[in-house]
Formats: sequence, structure tokens, C-alpha cells
Amino acid sequence: MPNLDLINKYLSQVHERSWITNNGPLVRELTSVLQDYLGVKNLILTANGTLALQLAYKALRIKGEALTTPFTFVATASSMKWQGITPRFCDIEPDTLGLCPQAVKEAFTPNTKAIVPVHVYGNPCNVEKFEDLSEDMKVPVIYDASHTFSIKYKGQSILNRGDASTISFHATKLFHTVEGGGIVFKDDEVFERARLMLNFGLGENAEDIVAPGINAKMSEVHAAYGLSVLHSIDEILSERAEVLSYYHQGLNGVVELPRWREGATQNAAYAPIIMDSENQCLKVLESLKKVGVVARRYFYPSLHHTSEYKSDWNDSCKNVTGIANRVICLPLYPGLEKHDVANIVEAVKEGCQ
Repeated sequence: MPNLDLINKYLSQVHERSWITNNGPLVRELTSVLQDYLGVKNLILTANGTLALQLAYKALRIKGEALTTPFTFVATASSMKWQGITPRFCDIEPDTLGLCPQAVKEAFTPNTKAIVPVHVYGNPCNVEKFEDLSEDMKVPVIYDASHTFSIKYKGQSILNRGDASTISFHATKLFHTVEGGGIVFKDDEVFERARLMLNFGLGENAEDIVAPGINAKMSEVHAAYGLSVLHSIDEILSERAEVLSYYHQGLNGVVELPRWREGATQNAAYAPIIMDSENQCLKVLESLKKVGVVARRYFYPSLHHTSEYKSDWNDSCKNVTGIANRVICLPLYPGLEKHDVANIVEAVKEGCQ
């Protein structure tokens, strides 16, 4: 939670102006500040990360089928279905947990109109290979980059890769606007198209409808929270990195960790650990529960094992199934005390015995 006095400072500006939504001064300020901080351009702020995905698909005129991963939050796929796009699931790399480019290449058909990889836990996908596939197959790549706030890859923001990258500013993220999201577009023309769609398709003078539109814009109140959180973002990132380091030191040789993409920075958005088996996973969760710690099997079940997203492609996602059955995300937030981290580490060790 950001400093309350700071929130009130921004909210008093909103109250004094009586400008609560419709691209107000705070939304414009947050957009500008985030573009500078993240090192991006063509950033659009949205009401949430799901609408960011939907708007990206619409602006890039995606129809038909899209290849993606089932090891992700449901919004990656549900936003497709909501837009009339059929998600087709492909397997992941067993070490990085990102969408496997080779699996995508093998699954490609004439009906494939987009590739939607996910930077799982903020760990960048193999963006070079997806760029090659995009060029070879003549389809756009839209990254679900919900977990990647502040991540750089080879010195550049990971959000600059692909035709579009969407990010979530939900309250559970390390940077948040309570509810919110954003999209970074590579192409200026697509960016302008999306900017018009964001606000009902209204033209510049609001007297003409110039595009098919939706109400996906961020409000001034949400921007106020975002600006308040941003004041502490370096401290937040530092404290999260410290907690993650304690976990890695304490669990070295005890559990498996995803392999972080070489050349990418780490933002400590999540603390995933991978058990030897599902049985061990359940034992660790029980051990944590005994000491009052709630941990998540994130993402479990994988989407292709849920009622809505069962697919004929299940047999090709063996890595996903194996990982989803064995992964746990440990608590990670600024202010988590070192002795609490030590207790969590001991509980994990006990469950692994």
C-alpha cells in the first residue's frame, strides 16, 4: 500500500478539478512517467490487464486462431475467446517455463493468425526465436507481459519486443494502480488505432465516431494510486529482491528453480519453486500451512486441464502438466521479515523430507 498522505495529495487534485476520468491530467502524467521509467513509447493505460489484451488483439485485427501457452493465468486465453479468437495451446520449455518456439512452429497451421507467448513470472521468453517465427509465418506476436514491470532484456525493456506487449497493474502486481494495465505497441499506426478504440472510438472532437470502440480507459483515481506507488518503486524492487535472495540461498539444492533467461534482469515479482513430484508439492503445502503460511500453486491447474479450455492438443503439453503439478509460489512482498523467510524455508525443507 502506498503512503496515504501521498494518495490524498493526488486525490485532492482530482477533487479540486472535478476531472475524474476521460484522459485526465493524472492519467497523462502517469503515462509519461511510466514511458520514461520503463524506456518505452506508444504506451496506452487501460482499466485492467485483461482489457489490455483484448484491445491489443482488436487493434492488430487478430481473427481465427492464436498459439499460446496453457501455463498462464486464465485472462491470456479468456481475452482471446471474448474476442472470438480460438486459443490453441502449445508446450513450454521445461527449464524457463516459457512458451516453446519449436512447439509453436510444429503447431502452426494456415488458421494461425497470432502467437501469444507469456513471460511467466517475469522471465522473458525466447524473443529472438519468436521474432523469427513472426517473420517467417507472417503473423504478429503479442506478449502477455503482465509480470514484467521493470524487466530489461539485453539492456532494453522487454516491453519493446513483439508487435505489442501487455502489462497488468492489478493490486497483486509489484507496481499497481489497484486495477489497471497497459499496452506498448511497436507500430505508430496501430498505437493510434488502439488509442481511438480505447474511448468508444470517439474522434478528437468527440463529435464523430471514427473507429469501433470500447470503454477501456483508466480513471484519475487509479492513476493517483499508480503515481503514489511509483514514488516507492525502487525501494519496493530492492526489498523484493532481498527476500527472493534469502529464498534462493536457503533453498539452494533443496528444490528446483526456473532457469532465468540469460541477459534478462530480475524483478522478484514471484518466488516459484518446483518440487520433485506432486506428492512432494502437497506435502510442502501442508508443512507451510502448519506454520500459518499460505502459498499458491500458481498456475494450477494448467488451462488445458480446466473445463472451459480442454483441448485436442493436451497430449502435446506434457511439460506443462508436469510443471503445473509440482510448482509453488512462496509469499513475496516488501516488508517480509528475514526471520519469517527463514521459517518458510524450514517449512519447505520439512515438507521435502
